[in-house]
Amino acid sequence: MNRVPHLLSTAALFLGSAPAVSQAPASVPLVPARAETAASLGSGADGAAVLADPGDPSKGLILAGAESGGIEVFDLQGRRIAKHKAGNVRALDLRPGAVPGGGALLAVLDGAANAPRLFSATPGAALTSLDLTGLRAGMTVAGLCLGRSARDGALYLFLTGDAGEVEQWSLAPGSAAVNARLARRFALGSEAGYCAADDRGSVYISQEAVGVWRFALEPEAEIKPEIVDIVRLGHITEEAKGVAIAPDGRLLVSDASDNRLSIYDPEGDYAYLASVGFASAGGIDGVEDPGSVTVSGDLVLVADDDNSPDAPNFKLFSWQAILSAAGLPARPAPAAPPRPALALPTVETQPVETGGDAADDPAIWIDPADPSRSVIIGTQKQSGLYVYDLSGKVLQFLPDGRMNNVDLRDGFRLSGKPVTLVTASDRTHKSVAIYALDPATRRLTNVADGVQPTGFDDPYGLCMYRSARSGKSYVFVNQTDGKMRQWELVATPAGKVRIKLVRDLPFASQVEGCVADDETGTLYVGEEDVGIWRQGAEPRGGEARRMMAAIKDNPALKADMEGMGLYKLDGGRGYLVVSSQGNDSYAVFRREGTNDYVGSFVVGANAAAGIDGISETDGLEVTSMAAGPAFPQGLMVAQDGRNISPPEHQNFKLVPWAAIASALKLEPPR
Repeated sequence: MNRVPHLLSTAALFLGSAPAVSQAPASVPLVPARAETAASLGSGADGAAVLADPGDPSKGLILAGAESGGIEVFDLQGRRIAKHKAGNVRALDLRPGAVPGGGALLAVLDGAANAPRLFSATPGAALTSLDLTGLRAGMTVAGLCLGRSARDGALYLFLTGDAGEVEQWSLAPGSAAVNARLARRFALGSEAGYCAADDRGSVYISQEAVGVWRFALEPEAEIKPEIVDIVRLGHITEEAKGVAIAPDGRLLVSDASDNRLSIYDPEGDYAYLASVGFASAGGIDGVEDPGSVTVSGDLVLVADDDNSPDAPNFKLFSWQAILSAAGLPARPAPAAPPRPALALPTVETQPVETGGDAADDPAIWIDPADPSRSVIIGTQKQSGLYVYDLSGKVLQFLPDGRMNNVDLRDGFRLSGKPVTLVTASDRTHKSVAIYALDPATRRLTNVADGVQPTGFDDPYGLCMYRSARSGKSYVFVNQTDGKMRQWELVATPAGKVRIKLVRDLPFASQVEGCVADDETGTLYVGEEDVGIWRQGAEPRGGEARRMMAAIKDNPALKADMEGMGLYKLDGGRGYLVVSSQGNDSYAVFRREGTNDYVGSFVVGANAAAGIDGISETDGLEVTSMAAGPAFPQGLMVAQDGRNISPPEHQNFKLVPWAAIASALKLEPPR
């Protein structure tokens, strides 16, 4: 959880003492430019984008960075038609339709101010400055690019730094302003300049002295670097500069020192395909020290930093001509990734007090007298238990030990009165912690009859069961080697609670998440790398164990199988929700019958509320009971394993059940 790799800027990290021999071809086919822009009026030329005219493609415009000259505007033949003051523009990117009302969002790097600037761009080269709030770069910025999430459509701005820093900011554009929130930051170790995002889930970053990296665009994803090509030991001779994605999905990289473009295939594990150089023809010289690369339709723009004897400019090439010279066939654009069913959180709890893998599992108590006073109880597996109200505010913290999982049941009779009993797996004391919840104060009080040992080396998962047959209450606890036990919860005459072992029910490998259905007498258990089991929850008799959903049989499931919760409808119907941690999603099964798989959903970022999405979930809980006006159909509470935007310690997110039901077209409660 919250693992952020720091990557050394040396090829030896990957290839040890391999000889530094370039594999780049000695000669490459040359492609002539079909046009060039007028020479820059500023001190340089780097970064370009094409502003399309939907009504007439021939009237598209080239927006180009001119360093001290700001932004220059050219037609598609390279003729200058306008210029705009925008600081010292060193990088530039654009996303169509990102501004409310349909305008394109233009992002430029003002090097003098060490900050990005944003504009709304419309056909005709009208640029309207947008206020950018919330963003303060924590580095000397060298480059930028825009990317859009394939998961939830969120828009992101990537900033790269002179010392290898990378920052990813979420953007919430309005008609006159854009609010930014830091999503994540990581480091590459030496200068990172150019970047490009393909909006299908990847962002590519060139680290000039090292090579080109691929990262997942989704900020909720694990920061896991993949090398595309490496300087001197691969196909890049000395400097990796501009990167761009062609319409057919292939990746272009500027091999600046050898004045060539190299082409790679992300659809084929980033295989190197070919390189092309730049020919002088028709009065247009070739490109020397190519910088930024931009592809729009068939147009490829390459920044020519030399352009001797004139000032720097941009050369215009045909993508089809480049493919032909490289001997590569044309191909259609890759299919867009499927958009998952999406629900948004509306509330998040305050983060826990320590970093790392800390928050884990929640339970929900609904106040029958006033559902808006309901609470969330969450484990902090490094220190104790939290009690939160429905706004996410901490009501109580109990530093009682390393509590891993938690559950509760109403109606337990203690000292002659019904109480809400809360239990947790206590890894510090290797026991079951037991509390009573006071509905008036919404605070927990320890009611365990001393330490209640489990006999486990490391008690892990936990869930409770109240038998409809006998009225007795039970607690299940397991540990990482697959051992699982069931205890009856027994009240003592002194008003305390102890546990009495009633059975062992071991599994073959690691288990944690579990939930019991009090009405049907069914226990569901997640064997993390295998799947979901169901069996009878009664200590004697009941349904024999059977595999309900195997990971190997359902591509929507990806290990680990973690938290579980039941959403109950009348007549024994409803839904079982399971955290599929390996793909940051939640699988939904029917509660009734054979527990048929219904579908999966993800929890994305709620930009309007300033709440990030949920990823790498351990524990979750759901309820079908109304929890005040904000949750009239109940809710899901899930642990957020990464808690980005801004990066903070782990917490819990609250998602209205109505949002989940809408995303998957589930049956609402009656």
